[in-house]
Amino acid sequence: MRLLKADDLDLSKEVFAFELDDVLFPRQDYLLQVYYLFGSFYEFTEGTVKANDLALFMKKIYLVHGEDKVFDAAKEVFGIEEKYRENLERLQANAQIPLRLEIFSEMKSLLKQIFEKGKHVTILTKGNPIEQLNKLKFIDWGELDRYKNSVRIYFVDEILHLKISVIPYLAIEYGVSEEEISVIEYQ
Repeated sequence: MRLLKADDLDLSKEVFAFELDDVLFPRQDYLLQVYYLFGSFYEFTEGTVKANDLALFMKKIYLVHGEDKVFDAAKEVFGIEEKYRENLERLQANAQIPLRLEIFSEMKSLLKQIFEKGKHVTILTKGNPIEQLNKLKFIDWGELDRYKNSVRIYFVDEILHLKISVIPYLAIEYGVSEEEISVIEYQ
């Protein structure tokens, strides 16, 4: 992934719409904490596998094979019953993770410049709205904390479900032309 710098964006635009995962912070920082919590839950519930062993295994599968292979691999290797898939999914959506999510330093600098110029910042995110909102609760805004309440959140899937085009919708919401909106997403 290539992280953006201020020079990469036209800071004369009025609205900057950021994705969360792998743009503001590394998605894996959230998922690895979820795997740790799931390991602890499973150890407490079943007592057959050490939480750390399960969490490390899940991390390895995630890093090598991807998120969608994690549960099936853990199920096969550790004999986890299918009924626990729902627990993992629920935990992923609602986890009370132990560590804050750190914004990439380059993104923090870019956001600071955007906020200081009085521009609008929005989160334009895909995926489960409950999970995405949950992640927002755990972001460490640091020096940007005073700006976080001015950030609006939009869920791409919900807008598209209403058969509305995203950028024109944002343009109306902010009272700007479509050309005045810059979308920053993971490539």
